Amino acid sequence: MLVDDHEVVRRGIVTVIDAQDGLSVVGEASSVAEATRRLPAIRPDVLVVDLQLPDGTGVDVMRSARSTCPEQRMLVLTSFDDDAALRESRSAGAAGLMLKSARSQEIVAAIRAVHEGRDVWPADHVADGPDLSESDQRIVDLIGDGHSNREIADELGIAEKTVKNRVTVILQTLGMQRRTQVAAMVAARRRVGWKQDPS
Repeated sequence: MLVDDHEVVRRGIVTVIDAQDGLSVVGEASSVAEATRRLPAIRPDVLVVDLQLPDGTGVDVMRSARSTCPEQRMLVLTSFDDDAALRESRSAGAAGLMLKSARSQEIVAAIRAVHEGRDVWPADHVADGPDLSESDQRIVDLIGDGHSNREIADELGIAEKTVKNRVTVILQTLGMQRRTQVAAMVAARRRVGWKQDPS
Protein backbone atom coordinates (compact mmCIF):
# COMPACT_ATOMS: atom_id res chain seq x y z
CA MET A 1 0.00 0.00 0.00
CA LEU A 2 1.29 3.44 -0.93
CA VAL A 3 0.52 6.60 1.04
CA ASP A 4 1.54 9.86 -0.65
CA ASP A 5 -0.41 13.07 -1.21
CA HIS A 6 1.26 13.92 -4.53
CA GLU A 7 -0.78 12.11 -7.17
CA VAL A 8 1.87 12.36 -9.90
CA VAL A 9 4.52 10.88 -7.60
CA ARG A 10 2.14 8.21 -6.36
CA ARG A 11 1.07 7.16 -9.85
CA GLY A 12 4.69 6.97 -10.98
CA ILE A 13 5.65 4.70 -8.10
CA VAL A 14 2.54 2.54 -8.61
CA THR A 15 3.48 2.07 -12.27
CA VAL A 16 7.00 0.98 -11.34
CA ILE A 17 5.85 -1.45 -8.64
CA ASP A 18 3.06 -3.00 -10.70
CA ALA A 19 5.56 -3.71 -13.49
CA GLN A 20 7.60 -5.98 -11.20
CA ASP A 21 7.17 -9.73 -10.93
CA GLY A 22 5.58 -10.65 -7.62
CA LEU A 23 4.76 -7.08 -6.63
CA SER A 24 1.52 -5.13 -6.90
CA VAL A 25 -0.02 -2.11 -5.24
CA VAL A 26 -3.16 -3.25 -3.41
CA GLY A 27 -4.15 0.17 -2.08
CA GLU A 28 -3.42 3.89 -2.18
CA ALA A 29 -4.11 6.83 0.10
CA SER A 30 -3.33 10.52 -0.02
CA SER A 31 -3.86 11.45 3.64
CA VAL A 32 -3.56 10.12 7.18
CA ALA A 33 -7.34 9.85 7.48
CA GLU A 34 -7.72 7.91 4.24
CA ALA A 35 -4.81 5.59 5.03
CA THR A 36 -6.08 4.91 8.55
CA ARG A 37 -9.56 4.15 7.21
CA ARG A 38 -8.37 1.78 4.49
CA LEU A 39 -5.51 -0.07 6.22
CA PRO A 40 -7.56 -2.56 8.32
CA ALA A 41 -9.33 -3.88 5.22
CA ILE A 42 -6.27 -3.90 2.95
CA ARG A 43 -3.62 -5.23 5.37
CA PRO A 44 -0.70 -4.88 2.91
CA ASP A 45 2.49 -6.93 3.18
CA VAL A 46 4.46 -3.67 3.01
CA LEU A 47 3.23 -0.17 3.80
CA VAL A 48 5.13 2.59 1.95
CA VAL A 49 4.54 6.06 3.38
CA ASP A 50 5.61 9.64 2.78
CA LEU A 51 6.39 11.61 5.94
CA GLN A 52 4.64 14.82 4.88
CA LEU A 53 0.86 14.49 4.48
CA PRO A 54 -1.81 17.20 4.40
CA ASP A 55 -3.51 16.17 7.67
CA GLY A 56 -0.55 14.84 9.62
CA THR A 57 2.56 12.76 9.01
CA GLY A 58 3.57 9.32 7.85
CA VAL A 59 4.51 8.63 11.46
CA ASP A 60 0.80 8.93 12.36
CA VAL A 61 -0.04 6.41 9.65
CA MET A 62 2.65 3.98 10.76
CA ARG A 63 1.65 4.09 14.41
CA SER A 64 -1.97 3.49 13.44
CA ALA A 65 -0.89 0.59 11.24
CA ARG A 66 1.14 -0.97 14.04
CA SER A 67 -1.79 -0.65 16.47
CA THR A 68 -3.94 -2.63 14.02
CA CYS A 69 -1.22 -5.07 12.95
CA PRO A 70 1.88 -5.19 15.21
CA GLU A 71 3.76 -7.18 12.54
CA GLN A 72 3.18 -4.61 9.78
CA ARG A 73 6.31 -4.06 7.67
CA MET A 74 6.82 -0.41 6.76
CA LEU A 75 9.10 1.67 4.53
CA VAL A 76 9.36 5.47 4.51
CA LEU A 77 9.71 7.14 1.11
CA THR A 78 10.50 10.80 1.59
CA SER A 79 12.24 13.87 0.20
CA PHE A 80 13.75 14.70 3.60
CA ASP A 81 17.19 13.28 4.31
CA ASP A 82 17.79 14.42 7.86
CA ASP A 83 18.29 12.96 11.31
CA ALA A 84 14.83 13.98 12.51
CA ALA A 85 13.16 12.05 9.68
CA LEU A 86 15.24 8.99 10.51
CA ARG A 87 14.55 9.17 14.24
CA GLU A 88 10.80 9.62 13.70
CA SER A 89 10.68 6.78 11.20
CA ARG A 90 12.56 4.43 13.50
CA SER A 91 10.44 5.31 16.51
CA ALA A 92 7.27 4.54 14.55
CA GLY A 93 8.59 1.09 13.69
CA ALA A 94 9.67 1.59 10.07
CA ALA A 95 12.14 -0.95 8.71
CA GLY A 96 13.87 1.60 6.52
CA LEU A 97 13.89 4.91 4.68
CA MET A 98 14.40 5.69 1.00
CA LEU A 99 14.66 9.06 -0.69
CA LYS A 100 12.30 9.88 -3.54
CA SER A 101 15.37 10.83 -5.54
CA ALA A 102 16.46 7.17 -5.53
CA ARG A 103 16.28 5.22 -8.77
CA SER A 104 13.08 3.24 -9.28
CA GLN A 105 14.88 -0.11 -9.04
CA GLU A 106 16.44 0.95 -5.72
CA ILE A 107 12.96 1.65 -4.35
CA VAL A 108 11.73 -1.71 -5.61
CA ALA A 109 14.73 -3.45 -4.02
CA ALA A 110 14.00 -1.68 -0.73
CA ILE A 111 10.37 -2.81 -0.78
CA ARG A 112 11.45 -6.41 -1.40
CA ALA A 113 14.03 -6.19 1.40
CA VAL A 114 11.49 -4.86 3.89
CA HIS A 115 9.05 -7.61 2.88
CA GLU A 116 11.78 -10.18 3.57
CA GLY A 117 12.33 -8.78 7.06
CA ARG A 118 15.48 -6.77 6.38
CA ASP A 119 16.20 -3.13 7.24
CA VAL A 120 17.13 -0.61 4.55
CA TRP A 121 18.41 2.49 6.30
CA PRO A 122 20.81 4.76 4.38
CA ALA A 123 24.35 3.47 4.97
CA ASP A 124 25.61 6.85 6.16
CA HIS A 125 22.87 7.00 8.78
CA VAL A 126 22.96 3.45 10.10
CA ALA A 127 24.55 4.55 13.36
CA ASP A 128 22.02 7.30 13.94
CA GLY A 129 19.61 5.14 15.90
CA PRO A 130 18.21 5.89 19.36
CA ASP A 131 20.75 6.32 22.13
CA LEU A 132 21.41 3.19 24.19
CA SER A 133 23.55 2.88 27.28
CA GLU A 134 26.80 0.96 26.99
CA SER A 135 25.29 -2.00 28.88
CA ASP A 136 22.17 -2.02 26.71
CA GLN A 137 24.31 -1.85 23.57
CA ARG A 138 26.22 -4.89 24.86
CA ILE A 139 22.91 -6.73 25.22
CA VAL A 140 21.97 -5.71 21.67
CA ASP A 141 25.28 -7.09 20.39
CA LEU A 142 24.73 -10.38 22.23
CA ILE A 143 21.21 -10.66 20.81
CA GLY A 144 22.81 -10.13 17.41
CA ASP A 145 25.14 -13.05 18.17
CA GLY A 146 22.10 -15.26 18.79
CA HIS A 147 22.34 -15.54 22.59
CA SER A 148 19.32 -16.25 24.81
CA ASN A 149 18.42 -14.14 27.85
CA ARG A 150 19.99 -16.78 30.12
CA GLU A 151 23.22 -16.79 28.10
CA ILE A 152 23.32 -12.98 28.13
CA ALA A 153 22.78 -12.98 31.90
CA ASP A 154 25.67 -15.44 32.35
CA GLU A 155 27.91 -13.41 30.05
CA LEU A 156 27.22 -10.11 31.84
CA GLY A 157 26.99 -11.53 35.36
CA ILE A 158 23.46 -10.23 35.99
CA ALA A 159 20.09 -11.85 36.71
CA GLU A 160 18.12 -13.31 33.80
CA LYS A 161 15.09 -11.27 34.91
CA THR A 162 17.20 -8.11 34.62
CA VAL A 163 18.12 -9.04 31.05
CA LYS A 164 14.46 -9.66 30.21
CA ASN A 165 13.51 -6.24 31.58
CA ARG A 166 16.33 -4.51 29.68
CA VAL A 167 15.34 -6.27 26.42
CA THR A 168 11.81 -4.91 26.85
CA VAL A 169 13.18 -1.38 27.29
CA ILE A 170 15.55 -1.81 24.32
CA LEU A 171 12.69 -2.92 22.06
CA GLN A 172 10.65 0.11 23.09
CA THR A 173 13.61 2.44 22.53
CA LEU A 174 14.26 1.02 19.07
CA GLY A 175 10.58 1.00 18.12
CA MET A 176 10.63 -2.76 17.60
CA GLN A 177 8.33 -5.60 18.56
CA ARG A 178 10.59 -8.68 18.63
CA ARG A 179 14.21 -9.53 19.43
CA THR A 180 14.52 -11.04 15.93
CA GLN A 181 14.20 -7.47 14.62
CA VAL A 182 17.08 -6.44 16.89
CA ALA A 183 19.18 -9.31 15.52
CA ALA A 184 18.34 -8.25 11.96
CA MET A 185 19.33 -4.65 12.77
CA VAL A 186 22.68 -5.80 14.18
CA ALA A 187 23.31 -7.91 11.09
CA ALA A 188 22.55 -4.92 8.84
CA ARG A 189 24.90 -2.68 10.80
CA ARG A 190 27.69 -5.22 10.61
CA ARG A 191 27.25 -5.54 6.85
CA VAL A 192 27.99 -1.84 6.37
CA GLY A 193 30.85 -1.83 8.88
CA TRP A 194 28.91 -0.04 11.61
CA LYS A 195 30.79 0.37 14.86
CA GLN A 196 29.41 1.64 18.15
CA ASP A 197 31.09 4.83 19.28
CA PRO A 198 31.82 4.36 23.00
CA SER A 199 31.60 8.13 23.54
